[in-house]
Amino acid sequence: MPYFTEQARTYGKCMEQIKAKYGEDIRVVGTRNVMMKGFLGLFSHEGVELTGTYGYPIFGSAAVQKDRPLQVDLETAKRQVLAAAGKTAPESSMNAVLKEISALSETITQIKEKMDTAVSASPNQVTHPSLQKLEEDLLFNGFTSSFVKTILDRVRREIPLQELDDYEEIQKRVILWIGKRISIYQDPEPVLQSKKKPRIIVLVGPTGVGKTTTLVKLAVHYGELERSEGVWQKQVRLITLDCYRIGAEYQLKRYGEFMDVPVSTAETNDDLKKLLALYRQDVDYILVDTIGKSPRDYAELGKMKAVLDACPARTEIHLCIQASTKAADVREILKQFEPFKYKSVIITKMDETGQAGNVIGVLAEEQKSISFITTGQVVPTDIERAEVVRMLMNLDGFAIDRPVLTDHFRAIDDKGGE
Repeated sequence: MPYFTEQARTYGKCMEQIKAKYGEDIRVVGTRNVMMKGFLGLFSHEGVELTGTYGYPIFGSAAVQKDRPLQVDLETAKRQVLAAAGKTAPESSMNAVLKEISALSETITQIKEKMDTAVSASPNQVTHPSLQKLEEDLLFNGFTSSFVKTILDRVRREIPLQELDDYEEIQKRVILWIGKRISIYQDPEPVLQSKKKPRIIVLVGPTGVGKTTTLVKLAVHYGELERSEGVWQKQVRLITLDCYRIGAEYQLKRYGEFMDVPVSTAETNDDLKKLLALYRQDVDYILVDTIGKSPRDYAELGKMKAVLDACPARTEIHLCIQASTKAADVREILKQFEPFKYKSVIITKMDETGQAGNVIGVLAEEQKSISFITTGQVVPTDIERAEVVRMLMNLDGFAIDRPVLTDHFRAIDDKGGE
């Protein structure tokens, strides 16, 4: 079987040269990056070397399905040989011919097996420069290896080889794919809210993620505070379960005094039940701050859940995760706080990182929605409703066309994901 080896600056150029020399019936079985010499052996530059076979339509022709099995029907071959040779041919000659057919069949089968092995392995072994750069960019942004593999596999399936040289276009498509995997949490409908007053929102999460300041920001957001006049459009109450961390209760009460919002403390399940009953009639929103716990502190997490069991079933629990948390830790936090049945994730301190692939990727893989992001320490302003494009803006090295993407993802933001 004839083989070729060809070099060029890019994969696309190399394919053009191969087809110009050997025609369309080709099958690439190997690709590697090489250093190519320039004029008179000077000015070396990077290039691509492709190897493969040609001249056998059964392997490479566009007219033949690439997954079509290669078969040799020996019985048919025997009949054809007998018909051609006639019954007068010596039996020894016929046996020799049939023996050669069998040997040829075995050879072709072995070649097919090698080709199939090369083709099935090539998605992982062949590294086009654009794929290599895309992998590096995704990993730099903190995406997990499993998420990156999913994206690269999709590129290989959906983007033709001749288009891989256009990295800008690849980026645009990958950004769309990532954006479509981001799920946005939607608040309950206003009609449902009015029938189930008050709306109870609880924040849980590890220590140090900024739950208390996030709670105050949410109070202003949901209470529709007219900051210029200091008038609340909705009645809001704050409750803290954090009676142990030094200064935690004091901090929240200081915020409450500044905003003229009552702040109460609950240490037990009964305390929380009484406060919820007290506020049931005249309050629109009750926001509950909890004790920051390590996701590995199972006993303390169990105690906190026992207190929160005082809340009615309609309570919305949101898990706070800091934007710079490593992907592996994000996954563990999601898992360990699962017993709280949180409805969404609030990503805090987004301003402290430029690579949000860690949270985007893990939340997408775990199918968790995002409700808010916080973008600074200023209370109560540094909070935003989560939006797909806003999340994508925190990917470093990717060209983000915000107006175009905003139009594209508006339906996803409105509906909470595809």
